[in-house]
Amino acid sequence: MFYRDFMEYHKSTFTDFSLLVFNKDTLVGLLPANTTDSLVYSHQGLTYGGLLLLPETKLPEAIFIFKTVLQYLQSQKITQLILKPIPNFYTTFPSQEIDYILFLTQAKNIQTNTTSVIQLQNKIPFNSLRKRGVKKGEKNNLLIKEESLFEAFWEQILIPNLQQQHQVKPVHSLKEITKLAAKFPNNIRQFNVYYNTKIVGGTTIFETKNTAHAQYISAGTNKQELGTLDFLFNFLIKERFKDKQFFDFGISNEDQGKKINNGLLQWKEGFGARTNVHQIFAIDPKNHYLLDTIFI
Repeated sequence: MFYRDFMEYHKSTFTDFSLLVFNKDTLVGLLPANTTDSLVYSHQGLTYGGLLLLPETKLPEAIFIFKTVLQYLQSQKITQLILKPIPNFYTTFPSQEIDYILFLTQAKNIQTNTTSVIQLQNKIPFNSLRKRGVKKGEKNNLLIKEESLFEAFWEQILIPNLQQQHQVKPVHSLKEITKLAAKFPNNIRQFNVYYNTKIVGGTTIFETKNTAHAQYISAGTNKQELGTLDFLFNFLIKERFKDKQFFDFGISNEDQGKKINNGLLQWKEGFGARTNVHQIFAIDPKNHYLLDTIFI
């Protein structure tokens, strides 16, 4: 269901090149992908994705599947596969077969973004600044509401802030996020903060089995005075998503990972978040031959 709906959502934006890998009649691998000229991308509509394998897949099988994909890409005259592996804190069964295979095939790391993650079952305490922000929110009687509609946050907070601060628009339009949330109501959740009945901030959470990810975070100009975001994320981390394994604040990078917004990073780290990475690799499909003589 998820894969079908995902491809339906992106079909007008990308040229699909997704691959299914079978062992006889059994599906053993899936690569959500799109193509541009002679390049195949681990789907550009996804923050991460990579080659998806079954939980029972062992290293020899993973190598064979990856080799099969590279051989097929070479036969289609593809010159590069751009791959975005899934970070371990998003996986149900953490393993790094693909990481090892990337080493074997001489994949080139072309981009690394840093993302700030809290291990919720082993939390680092908030720093003093974040604690003071939470107390401000309590003193100002802020109210947090989980809502099914996105208009208030998008139109009154997110779009104006992004336009004023960065001259950009959200990656998802209001129409797009509403459509996605309708398809995945248990995975896309909107939390808004109110002060005297007026919306003053909020966040859009993308939720997986193990991880809650803050896809959008934004607040009004009085956020420091009110403690808007500190109050909100204190609630999300310590109450609403306390039973998850991880809380992911997302990246603080600019310039394709080469620069870091230090103020944003320090704010996230103040909650006890620490750095993990999202890496992107380029692989030459011809290098499948490097997988021929691995086992001795």
